[in-house]
Amino acid sequence: MDRADIERRIGARSFARLLGDWRPPGGKGLADALADRIRLLVLDGRLPLQTRLPAERELAAAIAVSRTTVATAYEALRSEGVLRSRRGAGSWTQLPAGPPDDAGPAPFSPLGDNALYDLAHAALPAPSAALRTAAAAAVRDLDILMAGHGYDLSGQPALRAAIADRYTARGLPTTPDQVLVTAGGVHGIHLALMVLAGPGDRVLVEHPTYPNALGAVTTRGARPVPVPMAPAGDGGSRWDLDLLTSAVRDAAPRLAYLMPDFQNPTGALLDDADRARLVELARRTGTTLLIDETLIDLALDGQTVVPVAAHGAADSPLVLSIGSASKTFWGGLRIGWIRTSAAMVRRLAAARAGVDLGGPVLEQLTVARLMAEHDSVVTSRRRELVAARDHLLGRIARTFPGWLPSRPGGGLSLWVDLGRPESSRLTSAARRHDVLLAAGPRFGLDGAFERYLRLPYTLRQDRMDEALDRLAAAWAGLDRPGPAVESEPVAVA
Repeated sequence: MDRADIERRIGARSFARLLGDWRPPGGKGLADALADRIRLLVLDGRLPLQTRLPAERELAAAIAVSRTTVATAYEALRSEGVLRSRRGAGSWTQLPAGPPDDAGPAPFSPLGDNALYDLAHAALPAPSAALRTAAAAAVRDLDILMAGHGYDLSGQPALRAAIADRYTARGLPTTPDQVLVTAGGVHGIHLALMVLAGPGDRVLVEHPTYPNALGAVTTRGARPVPVPMAPAGDGGSRWDLDLLTSAVRDAAPRLAYLMPDFQNPTGALLDDADRARLVELARRTGTTLLIDETLIDLALDGQTVVPVAAHGAADSPLVLSIGSASKTFWGGLRIGWIRTSAAMVRRLAAARAGVDLGGPVLEQLTVARLMAEHDSVVTSRRRELVAARDHLLGRIARTFPGWLPSRPGGGLSLWVDLGRPESSRLTSAARRHDVLLAAGPRFGLDGAFERYLRLPYTLRQDRMDEALDRLAAAWAGLDRPGPAVESEPVAVA
């Protein structure tokens, strides 16, 4: 038995919570339903590879089924290659064997995207004309830099200055030494956690929340403290600042990760009064705020969004604002940033030296050039997204009358109440119709949000309509058994 086998395991009670509400209507076909849920947990990344599962008898007791049910489910997964077992030692998760080399692209590989309706990634295609122009200019800008060594822990000065100017224009005076360039927003979250939280520390998170942020917290060994989003009068979600204040007082977290700008996945927007309350709470308790602003540019209803950090001292180290070029411009650029005090930037840069020595120079220069076209790109994005959001809302009303979607004022996706706890089953069924989804529980802890589904409105309208037709077929066929679909784990953006 190797070290990974010893260290990565999940107990029966924890596994039962992760399984959530997996039982089929009427209680028939329990073994198949259990195998389907375990398979989905592996393939969408909620159950890590090489995790030792509970023994059959222990799991049967935890989920109140017979040992035969668990044994039959495990055997089905072994036959598919999702589990490997050693007699007397246990069973571990793994990926099934892939197709032969000449079988063409894997179902969810980049080469297979044209055959796939991808509703797992809330991301836009590049603004091709603006990106080509910016990249060509960046190549010319590179000439003056090639005589140097190319390493810069804090980022290229031209990009840091452009980001600082953008914050200043939005009402938060910022100098370039208050900006650290990162390899995307998720890298910024990891870097902040590396400096500010250690194993066992508590980190407050919204619930639901962005899966990659939740993954960063758990990878660090910190303990997420979920604070539920509250229902809003318009059918959407909102923050309960009283509840959040109580959670900070009771749990004393080292930091709080929050996405106040069109929160992923709910689309909620924190108002200015509550932003001020949040900053005052951080000042009073010493809790550091990790504010994810990656969607801040995508206000769709004419809102003016003031940064959270603008409600406090401009040089406060208690607010770290995470930004990214991925949602505004293009995810392939892999450029993000952290805006905070100059002293905190120096701490972050020093910590970064142990991980990497800076970001790619050409991409940074490209984003610096794109920043000059920011307003025109964002105006075009907003116009397209308003039409896409409203079209998706209309299609859901006609095709899925029992579903209750939010109407977000910005961002890239809807948070849809399915009316019954079927998100994971629908995600699995949708694969058989070439539709890729991110199940609601991806956005929570312990199997929460089984009633919910995040639906991005980022596909072309014709592709979206085709995807929804296929999704309708998957929804209608949930009670009919179908073949398992083997795939790689699904990333969520």
